Amino acid sequence: MEQKTYLTTEQLAEKLCYDARYIRTSLKDSIFIEGVHYIRFFGRRRVYYIWEAIERDMVKASMEEGLAIPMANGRVCHG
Repeated sequence: MEQKTYLTTEQLAEKLCYDARYIRTSLKDSIFIEGVHYIRFFGRRRVYYIWEAIERDMVKASMEEGLAIPMANGRVCHG
């Protein structure tokens, strides 16, 4: 079984250099998906983020964005 690192919102905020409130209000349920990026043990209120899933998706998004050429008008050229 693969080892997973579970982080509280505060620990994740420190690791990502974001405010914990921003993670709770803006990223949870829009960017971070329950069952993929975070879980609730035994259906409780407390949320634990799965670091490996978040890190995997950050790298994947970074690789996809790397194929675009930024343009002066703020858009990107996918070529």
